[in-house]
Amino acid sequence: MSHTLTLPSGDQLHYQLERRQRRTVGLKITAAGLVIHAPKRITQSHLESLIALKADWIRKKLAALTANQIPALQWQDGEQLLLLGNMFTLAIKHDLRSRAVEYAPGILHLAMPNHNDQTAVARKVVQWYKKQALVDFARRLALFSTRLGVALPTLFLSNAQTRWGSCNSKKEIRLNWRLLQAPPHIINYVICHELAHLKEMNHSAKFWAVVASIYPDYKSAEKELKTLSLQLHRM
Repeated sequence: MSHTLTLPSGDQLHYQLERRQRRTVGLKITAAGLVIHAPKRITQSHLESLIALKADWIRKKLAALTANQIPALQWQDGEQLLLLGNMFTLAIKHDLRSRAVEYAPGILHLAMPNHNDQTAVARKVVQWYKKQALVDFARRLALFSTRLGVALPTLFLSNAQTRWGSCNSKKEIRLNWRLLQAPPHIINYVICHELAHLKEMNHSAKFWAVVASIYPDYKSAEKELKTLSLQLHRM
């Protein structure tokens, strides 16, 4: 949920608020801006007083985000896209009919009547990504669930702006389709992270021990994913 806080200086601070079962307030700067994870029972006034105390830190982080902003994707012929950590070229041409997307090594071919309509091109490419992501993620999920010794959970794709994956008590795992752009080891890490929640629905030491049992190098992968976040959210 979007909120705006007016600081004592008169400046306005915009943020996304997500209330969860947790004890502390967490602040995160993402491609979408400031995201706050707060306990369900904390009052809005108490929360905003805590945010105000962190205002200088937040401003610096948001300024750094703007300074490092990656140019938006141009959905046109010749644009460079990412797939499993590798760059490839978007090749678009006019056709009287809208043809199926075709991928050849290094090139994604689109042929459509409205080839100059960037919104239409984006929609078609994203649909292709989601279709590939479902197949790719399902294969990895089956592999790592077997390694962990848990039943294969139900897989859904997510379009979240602030989370790469989630797992609930119904044994459902949601993975952000944008992850298909990331190198395979990063996708593997996110899947292992979510699978570990089937055993530990928290982020305790026990949880991280479960993650380490199937993905020992999780700390470096988590750090790399944070670095890649802006790039992956271009799409």
